[in-house]
Amino acid sequence: MSRAAINFIPTHRWLAQVAAVALLSLWLPQAQAAIEVLATRFWPAQDYTRLTLESKQAIAHKMFSMENPDRLVIDLEDVELGDALNQLSGKIGNDDPYIKGVRVARFKPGTVRLVLDLKSQIKPQLFDLRPVGEYGYRMVLDVYPAQASDPLMALLDQDKPAPPTGPAITTDKSTVEEAAKSAVISHNQPQSAPTSLKNIPELRARTLVIAIDAGHGGEDPGARGSKGSNEKDVTLAIARKLNVLINDTPNMRGVLIRDGDYFIPLSGRVAKTRKARADLFVSIHADAFIKPEARGSSVFALSEHGATSTAARWLAKKENEADLIGGINIAVKDRYLARTLLDLSQTATINDSIRFARHVLGELDHINDLHSGHVEQAGFAVLKSPDIPSILVETAFISNPSEERRLNDEDYQMKLANALLSGIKRYFSQNPALSRHNIAQNNQ
Repeated sequence: MSRAAINFIPTHRWLAQVAAVALLSLWLPQAQAAIEVLATRFWPAQDYTRLTLESKQAIAHKMFSMENPDRLVIDLEDVELGDALNQLSGKIGNDDPYIKGVRVARFKPGTVRLVLDLKSQIKPQLFDLRPVGEYGYRMVLDVYPAQASDPLMALLDQDKPAPPTGPAITTDKSTVEEAAKSAVISHNQPQSAPTSLKNIPELRARTLVIAIDAGHGGEDPGARGSKGSNEKDVTLAIARKLNVLINDTPNMRGVLIRDGDYFIPLSGRVAKTRKARADLFVSIHADAFIKPEARGSSVFALSEHGATSTAARWLAKKENEADLIGGINIAVKDRYLARTLLDLSQTATINDSIRFARHVLGELDHINDLHSGHVEQAGFAVLKSPDIPSILVETAFISNPSEERRLNDEDYQMKLANALLSGIKRYFSQNPALSRHNIAQNNQ
């Protein structure tokens, strides 16, 4: 054998090895490209249950349903079957209204399959969210019932007003006559003589409905205190206390827009309020600022023509971004609500909101410092009901250590709830409610 032939053999082998290494290098990145699911979260609620998968990269997925029994299947492409997914089945509680259980397994190379065993037929929505705030990419599954229930109206039906038996809401004759006079004047109707409450049909023993909105919820924690308090938890605690106080008040009924730790879009809060035909809307929040010294309570109303201060503009922008944090499916459009939010010929409603806000601000002044001594206005999306006086209350600064402690104190939460109730009563004593039922129907 010639020397050239002897040298050729190792060269050939060397080329083969190089080719093998090259092929291996092309394969390895794909093998290592499996996406890690960093966290999984369940948010069960009567309205809907939400499942969130969070990762550093967007997850490709496909979804389909199976019957007998009812199941929902989601295939995740190029996803690592790690701890977060393996622990998913243990996060489903027996109280979840729609999901019985979840099974997770490797379906085939490159595909992880989630199988959700269902308690009933559903209408699922699956969508993706880009990174925002502290969150990475999120794949979100919202599980709605096939036949949507209406817990708000069911709650109201439990407490239908009794047949009118005489004047209600206010018992002092002079206050009643003055209130009736204000109601007539504010609606540009002629006023020839003082009118008693019994002469206004809308004001006879009608149950007044107060919509109570606990800010944030679910994926959206709201502001955080230095001790780890979440705004969403504080606001829900205060809202529940206010609801109890309102329901203990004759001729009043409270409706909790959010009664658990789940996310409701801002537009959804407006829709729920109008569906409940509320007379007033109160959105409860706890403020935050970069400097821990900031303190005090504030009350806000909607503005059609820009914010009344830089601080109000900044706060409205921050609150309006709640949908980005909480996660809204932009592919779903609510025609009714879109029309409602564009129906902003609501100067009279804004004026009523400002009057309502002044009464609440005056009551808060008795239990806390005021961050702003007057009612502020800005373009808060959650206040855009065209026919319902609506306010947003920043109860205190959760970013202030001393106010954070007070916000977590049940006695102080009750003081805040009582102040809000007193403001509501004072508003109605001077501005009797006309029939929101008729107004709501006229706007549909």
